[in-house]
Amino acid sequence: MDLGTAFGLFIGMLIIIFTVLTKNGDPIWFMDFGSVLIVLGGTLSATLVNYPLRNVQALLRIVGAAFKRQNIEHLSVIDQLVEKADISRKKGILALEPELETINDKFLKDGLDLAINERDSQRLRTYLELEMSNIERRHSLGQEIFLYMGAYAPAFGMLGTVLGLIIMMKNFASSDPSDFGAMEFSVAERFAELLGGMGLALITTFYGVLLSNLVFLPLAGKLKRKSEEELMVKDIMVEGIIGIHSKDHPIILREKLLTFVPQSSRKEDKNKNAS
Repeated sequence: MDLGTAFGLFIGMLIIIFTVLTKNGDPIWFMDFGSVLIVLGGTLSATLVNYPLRNVQALLRIVGAAFKRQNIEHLSVIDQLVEKADISRKKGILALEPELETINDKFLKDGLDLAINERDSQRLRTYLELEMSNIERRHSLGQEIFLYMGAYAPAFGMLGTVLGLIIMMKNFASSDPSDFGAMEFSVAERFAELLGGMGLALITTFYGVLLSNLVFLPLAGKLKRKSEEELMVKDIMVEGIIGIHSKDHPIILREKLLTFVPQSSRKEDKNKNAS
């Protein structure tokens, strides 16, 4: 599990609750089912209008990806590619066929399998880049859904507030001073009632802004970061597969692939090889 995502959501909610308590507010007062229903229900409804049902059904899986830790080790991928390049250079690229069963990553496995059977390096690169493009498009769909939900939530929050104010004003205008019973009617009491109704109506906007800026937009950002990290590893694999197909020397191939990783990782790789 990616603790950063869960920890960020927890800290954000904790800060809001702490602020409410320190300002002598009542957290229970903020728990309005109607407000939550308008914001979440409206956001989900608009999302269903904007996207096919199959895309919306995949939301839980997409959310799971945001909470799942990515164990991406660039140096281990480079080591694996250099090892395959060494085998290919010494025994021929056909010698990699038995090695395919030892590879867990599907993209790398399929790419090496194609490199074994494809003679033209340009066609090989075109296929790999096309596969990369399709992966990026699938990733961008999940990010886009949450970006739109982040735009819908504040709008439905404002809609709920306007709706609440309309209902409140209507009831306020049609109320009879005699309804107060034995209490003496005064402008101050009516004004206090009006302020209380306005506060309740504004809760819907609060939920819309909260869900947009603490949940939907940050999840879209997290998915984008994870996608970029995964695609960078795929870039390393593409260049490694092309290098193996072109019979590049393993040492030269390693140096070329190390350009994808930070300087600190390059020093770590050099220290490991030196030892």
